[in-house]
Amino acid sequence: MIEILQTGPLNTVQDLGRFGFRNAGVTSSGAMDWLALTIGNLLVGNGEGEAALEVQTFPFRLRFERGTTVAITGADCDARLDGRRLPPWWSVPVSTGQVLELDAPRRSARAYLTFAGGIDIEPVMGSRSTSLRGGFGGLDGRFLAANDRLGIGSAYACAVPPGGFGVMPPEAALAEHFPASQDGTLLVRAIPAGEYALFGAEAERFWTQTWKISSQSDRTGYRLAGEPIRLASPVELRSHGVVPGVVQMPPSGEPIVQMSDANTAGGYPKMAGVIDIDLWRLGQARIGSRIQFVQSSVTEALAAERAVQAYLEDIRRTVPMLAHALAAMSRR
Repeated sequence: MIEILQTGPLNTVQDLGRFGFRNAGVTSSGAMDWLALTIGNLLVGNGEGEAALEVQTFPFRLRFERGTTVAITGADCDARLDGRRLPPWWSVPVSTGQVLELDAPRRSARAYLTFAGGIDIEPVMGSRSTSLRGGFGGLDGRFLAANDRLGIGSAYACAVPPGGFGVMPPEAALAEHFPASQDGTLLVRAIPAGEYALFGAEAERFWTQTWKISSQSDRTGYRLAGEPIRLASPVELRSHGVVPGVVQMPPSGEPIVQMSDANTAGGYPKMAGVIDIDLWRLGQARIGSRIQFVQSSVTEALAAERAVQAYLEDIRRTVPMLAHALAAMSRR
């Protein structure tokens, strides 16, 4: 068990998402940064899709009611275990009664806490992810509150040295595969979508200007502020299916990027689609930060995906090898 001691709104239980029900109007939900959740699970010896805590409002504190292994990934939140600082992207064994604290991140938006065995709550439609809009999944379909207690699975915990161990953060390990700007603007690759041509010459400004993530943004979608882009001529569209990464252009002329709790359908024209492999980076973008879309291709997207998978495969190989070596040493 873990006990939540301090939390803010919107911190939830998430896994990799709920799939196969969009035709019934059920959003997929799931971690905004799927890569951080996956790596966290690997660091504690879990299956890659086990449920974790997604923390996006701070400070956050919890107490462990039994010994286990925990990993902290995603945003660097100056994590402390009983006051002792822990590096980011790190796993560490914990004992009964110890307290883990997270402060507001220096950059990025969301931290992930994974526990050996995962969070033991009942799946809904095949997933433990919280759907705040639907009011189901996770912990009674709501965000976490002080005094909440969550069960932790009893699966085998990966052997971890007393001081813990970690991995190189993906933004460092994969730097050559993700575009970077000089001024800190997040460069997000996208491919023109179905109604792109309807914007005529105006469409070029979608790529050339930077957009600010507005305060109206949430897990459903990022609303972007900038110089509006208008249709070349009025058009009436039927509602169509929508998935995370779709960039819609409402009448205001300011884009909406669908995120993890994306609507299942909508009628706004589709300007572009963010490539899947860049969605974890966008999921870490903070309210008020600036992004710029970079026109990409399927070939480039697949190359970046192969790089991420190679990075994950290295972690998949390394963690069990370390656990085996530690177990052998402990038997001597």
